[in-house]
Amino acid sequence: MSGSSYGRGLPHLAAAVDQRVPGDGGSVVELIRLAERGGLDFVTLGDGRGGPDVPGTLAFAAPVTRRIGLVARVAGPDAAALGTLDWISGGRAGACTEGPGAAGDVVRVADATAGRAGQWADVVLIRAGGPEQAAAARAEVRREAAAAGRDPAGVRVLAALLVDLGDGERAAEPGHGGGGPRFTPGGPLYRGGPVDLADLVTAWHTGGAVDGFHLTPVEPRRDLERLVNGTVGLLQHRGLFRTFYPGSTLREHLGVGARRPDGVAEGAA
Repeated sequence: MSGSSYGRGLPHLAAAVDQRVPGDGGSVVELIRLAERGGLDFVTLGDGRGGPDVPGTLAFAAPVTRRIGLVARVAGPDAAALGTLDWISGGRAGACTEGPGAAGDVVRVADATAGRAGQWADVVLIRAGGPEQAAAARAEVRREAAAAGRDPAGVRVLAALLVDLGDGERAAEPGHGGGGPRFTPGGPLYRGGPVDLADLVTAWHTGGAVDGFHLTPVEPRRDLERLVNGTVGLLQHRGLFRTFYPGSTLREHLGVGARRPDGVAEGAA
């Protein structure tokens, strides 16, 4: 099965692996390897909290991982330099930036608040408290892509959620962690158990609201372990998430085409 057809049928999952301890690059690499064991499309690193050197940490992670995408939250010259990481990792690098300025064929990941991200990004992160709001944001991203002459279906739209899985399997109330994500100053927050999170992922994706999720653990190690071993394991058991990587590059995981020299992804209209 090709990466493109596989990616369009199942949800995409990604996670932030930012640490609160400055310079703790070794712990970050451990989290990246854990995320790869769960089959996640990619991880993101770098949120301005004084953590480890982002390009250096991801370059260190590249040879000790085999498939997972490595996306750096960088800007300016750092984004342009990620072509080296893409080469080291065999096509697994990505740049999460506020503009299209990243080297070569590096996957572009953007927050929808960057403005008209659908015109140039391969992956757009949206913030929504429910599936209806998410579906409206996804439709807007696709309109932006179409207006720029791109194939709207070639842009992946992921809901960005903070996740607090501290309650284990016991959500505060039935139904997606007590009714679904709640808005906080840091963004929509899901608090509950891994099983309810799996149900939320399934409901939003099968309902056509999003193409997947970018999840930021509140407690990096605890919540990522519960995400991989609980939520992802359950989705895999249900046949709703990959049990192996169908390709070797981040573009294959996402089912998005390579970029032409003019910066437009192949397959765009």
